[in-house]
Amino acid sequence: MLTIKFISDKKIWEKFLNDSDQAGFLQSWNWGEFHAAMGRQIFRLGFFQNNHLVGLALLIKIKAKRATYFECPGGPVLTWDDPSLVKAAIQLIKLLAKQESVSFVRIRPNILKTNDRLKQVKDLGFIKAPMHLHAETTWVLNLNQSEAELLKAMRKNTRYSIKQASKLGVEVIKSLNEADIDVLYNLQLEVVRRRNFIPFSKQHLLQQFQAFAADNQIQLFKAVYQGQVLAIAFIIFYGQEAIYHYSGSSSQQRQIPASYALQWAAILEAKKRGMVRYNFWGIAPTDNPRHRFSGVTLFKKGFGGQRVDYLPAHDLIIRPSYWFNYIIESWRRYSRHL
Repeated sequence: MLTIKFISDKKIWEKFLNDSDQAGFLQSWNWGEFHAAMGRQIFRLGFFQNNHLVGLALLIKIKAKRATYFECPGGPVLTWDDPSLVKAAIQLIKLLAKQESVSFVRIRPNILKTNDRLKQVKDLGFIKAPMHLHAETTWVLNLNQSEAELLKAMRKNTRYSIKQASKLGVEVIKSLNEADIDVLYNLQLEVVRRRNFIPFSKQHLLQQFQAFAADNQIQLFKAVYQGQVLAIAFIIFYGQEAIYHYSGSSSQQRQIPASYALQWAAILEAKKRGMVRYNFWGIAPTDNPRHRFSGVTLFKKGFGGQRVDYLPAHDLIIRPSYWFNYIIESWRRYSRHL
């Protein structure tokens, strides 16, 4: 029989997660700490069989105007090849959801998208969510290569831009200074003005930085040219993976390939830390040049790597009020061309 317990021991949580092939920062202890610091209620669930820990689920209670719901990004972390285990775990999550009076539970497990997995979650009672939950279509670079091999596998223009940035004197500086979150926030706003998307708040960036900095799982990279920061990136190092999570770039001196130098420096740091993968995070799901993310997708693909499609977000409906949220999010997805 499967039972559920709340886990309060960070070491137990992190060991189980990092021993799993589904390890990812979205289910990490510090991702929970970040959301708690933002004032959200979190639930760290452990699933036990015969007092043996067999699964985890970090549930974050989101209170929005349109609905209150649980989100479980990168999880739940379960043996998905064991249907009875997964079914029992989902039933326990459903019971908690009813106790907490949420409208629905949104999951996006850290497992690959396949027809079998899509059928499995459908059979469990889930429907495809109207909006994504973090990056679902990603671009990942294998770091088990030499620097020369990595450069050779890049697009010619990307390799040239990295070399050109070096010749021009672009310097990439690593930083753990909280004051640089202001730099990230301001440069993010410049990108917002160019691409027209909704920015993250300064508090969101700062609280996340502080949560991961506590365990040396974060690094800011600044590309500086003639004393001016032209680009900045927020890289998370978790488990065996480095994740290019947030960034910002100046609207000035766009001809200077600062972002290329920045990415190359982050990739080299990931190799230095013994990471196996460099995750460029989200890309456009199609090659449509009119997609709003087509430009950044072309940039990321230039460094070499491969596309990875995770099982997309799915919702487990708990209350009929869910459908109001469904309509609102469907409209938002359409209006934002996602």
